[in-house]
Amino acid sequence: MRFHRHRSPVWAAAAFAAVACLGAATLSPQAGAVGNPVAASQVASAEEDDGTDCPEPGPGTLPASPLLPDPFMKMDGTRISDTSEWRCRRAEIKKLAERHVYGEKPGKPDTVTGTVSTSRISVSVTDGGRSAGFSASVDLPSGPGPFPAVVVLGGFGADTSTIKASGAAVISYDPFEVGREGTPRNNKQGAFYSIYGSSSDTGLLMAWAWGVSRIIDVLEQADGSILRAEATGVTGCSRYGKGAFVSGAFDQRIALTMPIESGSAGAPVFRGVAGENGAQPLSSAYGEQPWLGDAFGSFTSNPAALPVDTHEIVGMVAPRGLFLMENPHVDWLGARSGSVAALGGAEVYKALGAGDNISYWSDIQDGTHCAARSEWRTPLQQHIRKYLLETGDDPGVFRISSSKSGNLAQWRDWRTPALTDTEGDTGGNTGGGTGGDTGGSDDGCTASYRNNNSWSGGFQGEVSVRNNGTRALNGWTVGMTLAPGQSFSNVWDGQNTGSSGSITVRNASWNGTVSPGATVSFGFVVTGSSSAEPGNLTCTTS
Repeated sequence: MRFHRHRSPVWAAAAFAAVACLGAATLSPQAGAVGNPVAASQVASAEEDDGTDCPEPGPGTLPASPLLPDPFMKMDGTRISDTSEWRCRRAEIKKLAERHVYGEKPGKPDTVTGTVSTSRISVSVTDGGRSAGFSASVDLPSGPGPFPAVVVLGGFGADTSTIKASGAAVISYDPFEVGREGTPRNNKQGAFYSIYGSSSDTGLLMAWAWGVSRIIDVLEQADGSILRAEATGVTGCSRYGKGAFVSGAFDQRIALTMPIESGSAGAPVFRGVAGENGAQPLSSAYGEQPWLGDAFGSFTSNPAALPVDTHEIVGMVAPRGLFLMENPHVDWLGARSGSVAALGGAEVYKALGAGDNISYWSDIQDGTHCAARSEWRTPLQQHIRKYLLETGDDPGVFRISSSKSGNLAQWRDWRTPALTDTEGDTGGNTGGGTGGDTGGSDDGCTASYRNNNSWSGGFQGEVSVRNNGTRALNGWTVGMTLAPGQSFSNVWDGQNTGSSGSITVRNASWNGTVSPGATVSFGFVVTGSSSAEPGNLTCTTS
């Protein structure tokens, strides 16, 4: 990324204040409250990494492929079939990402101590006989505490005035204290490298994520009278968006992750960035700063050889809250590849029955990099209510800009499994949205529609196809009619014929086989009036 190079602390503070001053509507205490909120404790873990007891994957690599790796395929070549298996599959993905992309995130240090006040957090770490420390500032909202908190990397992230108005504190964390930019790979500097060595092959993004984890350690040790450790979010924009993305993926205590415009080395899939016109090349992202681990250097010209990609890093966040925000107006940011990562990672959320817990938004008007945007204000409030304040249950939304809309179907040859859940409810819930479930059936096949999100000039819909028969379906086709002036602008998990008027959508290669009683789905974005829903739904089998 060629944005937000290191500035003086005075400049950073001024910029932070400028972003904060853009403002947001103040929420009433009961705004958005519903009868069945999702508590942060229901999605976040009590552990930084709950897969430490899983078997260590061997050194083998998957065959090189231009398509995205199957997130449900274990290293032994078998696919997971139960939600309980995801824990150790996630641990495999984590290890592959450390080995090939980011470098290792060390386990919890020997000792972590510190203090929490109404204005500051201090952190002191000792591991392997070496010590280092850093600090972060605290900005509390009005009202009585204790408060949830959002760690804002580098002063650039989600609008801080909206965060505070929503009832959450802001922890301003300077990641350069932990991993400094402008240093060569063989002489990295900062608190992380003071402990683990200046020649460590771990990149800055993972070092920054390590720093966020140590802040949470200190919050957990405090008496909880000021900040609630179990309700912590993280955000950042541009290079700090990269850091926020990695932080949320590699610490399961983080209840809400909100990367913004993270670009190459952030959320966008590596395989897509390599071919996306105008996106920052992987070699540039690797060479600009030591953000990525040293091992990634061998993949900059051959991302197809990577045994992991960022859609799986998105999946590592599941089922915790994730709100990805991107800017389609700056080609350098690779927003098309970002949408592919979000769509691919959303399949993990759906398989785990947590489809409502991921949101993606690139449909914005202002193309200024890292601006505070009005389009993101309401969903930001909703996410804070749901995951940090535990007073809301708004479903996740996908608002993908038509100018940078990726097609997941072009990037995968795997299908999303209908996972069983031997420890709870049946998996496979596609999640997301509310609305009517009306439709027609033919030959044991039923199509039902629901509206996931609406806005002025369009809406996002989802159609579920259910096999009501006693034999497996080997293909299906859904028919529907759009109102005059409406047209499809994006379709995923299905192949459409026509984009306005009478439309048919047939299955993709991976979701045509539907077991008796099972359900698959496809999604789409419609431009035009949002007042009329698709009509005349029919479902036929091949």
